[in-house]
Amino acid sequence: MTPIDLSASTASNETNATEVDDADETDSVAPHVDPITYFGTEFDVHGLVRRFNQRAIVVPSFDPNSELPDERAQGFQRGVVWRPAQKQKFIESLLLGFPVPGIFLVEQPGKKYLVLDGQQRLTTLAAFYGDKFRLDSVDDKFVDKTYSTLADDVQRMLDDTFIQAIIIRTPTSVDEYESVYQIFERLNSGGTQLQPHEIRVALYGGKTVEAIRELNNDDNWRKLFGNRDPRLKDQELILRAIALNAESEQYSAPLKVFLNTFLGDHRNGEGLDLEGLSRQFTEAARILASSLGERPFRLGTRVNAAILESVFVAVMDFVASGAHVDLPDEWWKATYDTLLTNQAYLESVSKATANEDTVARRLALTRDAFRR
Repeated sequence: MTPIDLSASTASNETNATEVDDADETDSVAPHVDPITYFGTEFDVHGLVRRFNQRAIVVPSFDPNSELPDERAQGFQRGVVWRPAQKQKFIESLLLGFPVPGIFLVEQPGKKYLVLDGQQRLTTLAAFYGDKFRLDSVDDKFVDKTYSTLADDVQRMLDDTFIQAIIIRTPTSVDEYESVYQIFERLNSGGTQLQPHEIRVALYGGKTVEAIRELNNDDNWRKLFGNRDPRLKDQELILRAIALNAESEQYSAPLKVFLNTFLGDHRNGEGLDLEGLSRQFTEAARILASSLGERPFRLGTRVNAAILESVFVAVMDFVASGAHVDLPDEWWKATYDTLLTNQAYLESVSKATANEDTVARRLALTRDAFRR
């Protein structure tokens, strides 16, 4: 088999990604988390690759350019973020007998495991064992080697190398899933750190996450937001619009916990008119793209998440009421422009934007503006 390089870089995507001005939720924590059950174990490398190839270990991805088959995707876009040099160094470290970081798994029904940390290591191992790339920028004795061309004793040594794993027992409630989310945030400290929504869609995958993924492909939404975000900020903003439209009265900070709870409660659309919300979002995107043109929701060069979220919530309300029919583009544009001259509104989209009072004030002002 001819070795090929599957280590496409996301550098160009990240360079062209739309920048978003939003509250920093990095340090916010849940007000309450439940204890969970976990244990530590070790897997030999050969066993890890075998389990991966047999799909007993699932490395989920929404990335259409991923080397993973689509049917293995379970709701977690990470993209290929390791550069070729990182893959080379990881394999070299194992061949040299150096310690490497462990992996983090969540037990799933059927004795399968969902990977929440370690997907780059596992996909790199699977690609190397499949002779998908050749070593080059490594110790001289490994240069130009694929797995199949390693000496027999080196193959055996690699096969028998152990990698540590932390395994979380299958969560059984929304609160336990929130605990897993919080634990993973604390473990997610190396390499390219995952963003809140990247963790969220892995833990809360289901019909609601799939509906958001489909909405992210909407042409009008793409005109409004801009380029796809490799770190899923565009999908997170769709979730925010839907969640706040449906349950704004239940909002409490921190924002990321509110969004986690919403997905946990409505993983497969339970208690929601998911199709109706999707239609409202799509129609709101059509109206706003037609009336505001491309790249609105910006006070400067970045998308302002608070403006986008609040305007979508209000226009989705308007769509649901049916009162939007036959309103000209000029009305929508004038209403939007007037809103951006409201000092109270501008403060609500620029200061403490995830605070409960600020969110309530922002949504009230926007709903009032877009009401006839």
